[in-house]
Amino acid sequence: MEENNKKILLSGVKPTGRPHIGNYFGAMKQFVDLQDDYQALVFIADLHSLTTTRDAKQLKQDTLDLVIDYLAIGLDPEKVIFYKQSEVLEHANLAWIFNCLTTMPYLARAHAYKDAEAKNKEVNVGLFDYPILMAADILLYDADVVPVGADQKQHVEIARDTAEKFNFNYGETFKLPEPLIMEGVKTIVGLDGQKMSKSYGNTIPLFADETELKRLIMTIKTDSKGVEEQKNPEECNVFALHKLFTPTEQLAEIKKRYVEGGIGYKESKDILFESMNNYLKPLREKREEIAKDPARVIEILKKGAVLARARAQAKMADVNAKVGIDL
Repeated sequence: MEENNKKILLSGVKPTGRPHIGNYFGAMKQFVDLQDDYQALVFIADLHSLTTTRDAKQLKQDTLDLVIDYLAIGLDPEKVIFYKQSEVLEHANLAWIFNCLTTMPYLARAHAYKDAEAKNKEVNVGLFDYPILMAADILLYDADVVPVGADQKQHVEIARDTAEKFNFNYGETFKLPEPLIMEGVKTIVGLDGQKMSKSYGNTIPLFADETELKRLIMTIKTDSKGVEEQKNPEECNVFALHKLFTPTEQLAEIKKRYVEGGIGYKESKDILFESMNNYLKPLREKREEIAKDPARVIEILKKGAVLARARAQAKMADVNAKVGIDL
């Protein structure tokens, strides 16, 4: 992999089931778009998954599927270090050292913990300590930027605080990362008009086949206006998806017909299906091809882990010397 002076970007993705188009436009596509601009490291956050997952077979399958998904959308292992978190033991090693610098009251302010507490959930130690493992994930590689949504900015803030604590106690060691907020990413509307989310059951799977894709599009919630009635495209859930998939010229014509009247929701959904299918079909076909050779997919992860491990071990040699455990 080519070494250069580009800034280092790092991101982790949890293997938690199949992605939908909200995941794609909200995060996955950004990794592909940014892979030429940064030295990028992308890891499968399987250690983080253990806070909630208790099914080993399912976790293995979810991990393999997620890697195939990312390769199918264009993540290039020749440009990106793509690896599995658990194969680089230094993540957990550094997290323990950070634990010994971090107070419980500080971690109790983390959003995930507070949310779980508010819902009276019993919180395991892994969930409570989740932000510290995440800080280790980021700081281990001297990441310059971490792509996050505006609601995830706290994770990077905790990583920065942790870096500063270590640097204060042991000397300058860790770079302070910056959040890379993807300002252009909008909330993707689901079938019911709410934010597309698995928890709402309103998603369109990214790799849905044509039959399922058409069925789901036909269930998108609309009002009861007739074909000839004027409609506000900015209030239409179908049109919101047109903006993502329908070519610009055709989109302008559809918008005109909405405003003037003369298009029904059935026709709009039919056009949306054609647009979405044209966009998603190549991704679907590429995924089917990659999935035929799972051994190659695993080999990509293993090669990525070798590269990530070399960087992580070099960093940990410095850390271990500074804390005094390198005798």
